[in-house]
Amino acid sequence: MDYWSPSLDMDEEFEKLAIRMNPPRVTIDNTSNRKATLIKVDSANKHGSLLEVVQVLTDLNLTISRAYISSDGGWFMDVFHVIDQKGNKLPNGELTQHIEQTLGSRVCSLWSLRRSVGVQAAAEHTTIELTGRDRPGLLSEVFAVLVDLKCNVGAAEVWTHNSRMASVVYITDEATGSPIDDPDRLSKIKQLLRYVLKGNRDKRCANTAVSAGATHTERRLHQMMYADRDYEWYDTDGASMSPGQKPLVTVENCADKCYTVVSLRCRDRTKLLFDVVCTLTDMQYVVFHATVVAEGPEAYQTFRWMPN
Repeated sequence: MDYWSPSLDMDEEFEKLAIRMNPPRVTIDNTSNRKATLIKVDSANKHGSLLEVVQVLTDLNLTISRAYISSDGGWFMDVFHVIDQKGNKLPNGELTQHIEQTLGSRVCSLWSLRRSVGVQAAAEHTTIELTGRDRPGLLSEVFAVLVDLKCNVGAAEVWTHNSRMASVVYITDEATGSPIDDPDRLSKIKQLLRYVLKGNRDKRCANTAVSAGATHTERRLHQMMYADRDYEWYDTDGASMSPGQKPLVTVENCADKCYTVVSLRCRDRTKLLFDVVCTLTDMQYVVFHATVVAEGPEAYQTFRWMPN
């Protein structure tokens, strides 16, 4: 039996009307700044808009040297100073046109996503997600099991932190080259991989999951690591750093204004802003003001946020 929710339908229709009246506007400015190309994004705001924009720029291998973010009320206005991997401004032409089209469509699609459950786009592979305790040779053991089960590994990405591991592996059937959708076979794959992940040392649960839908690999790995609560364990990555190398994070709660100010100062690196915004999104915080400066060896990021 189908159930109709008038409030849900009205919310969706209101969102459609809002985006039709205020479609996303992306402007590329190559004249205002002599060192960087300015990308300005204006749109009706929705939770996740900032992450979508930063994700697109990161996937295009662009470096964000400065950013000014504002999303007061229902409006989203961001300015990004970007350069290419060689430190140059972006040339006018196909690349800037591609950025305009991609950012506009991604922000618009974020608004048009319906609240449906169980609908997945067709994929050319089956996705396996693994989390567990890291150890030498673990990935080789995982691949050996998949080969024994007649699976072809098309690609894989692995993250490790604080002795924990998260991996996304893309597989197909060895004989047909198609995604694997047989429930019994998938259940066996999950069971055997769980045995490998647990070994005899993992005091916490090792997890395996299988899906057929498309996903952004790095975005998904962020979610997996956060769900595994890797941050609660001893920071083996930071233990070897000198005091000057460790990130400096300060948190100021402004209870009278109902928001929190977080400042981050650390050595700059590729995809730092993407990683930070992913983390804030996973923690269900809404960033309504932010300033980012990363024009030297260090990065300075300040966020004002409130719970979603």
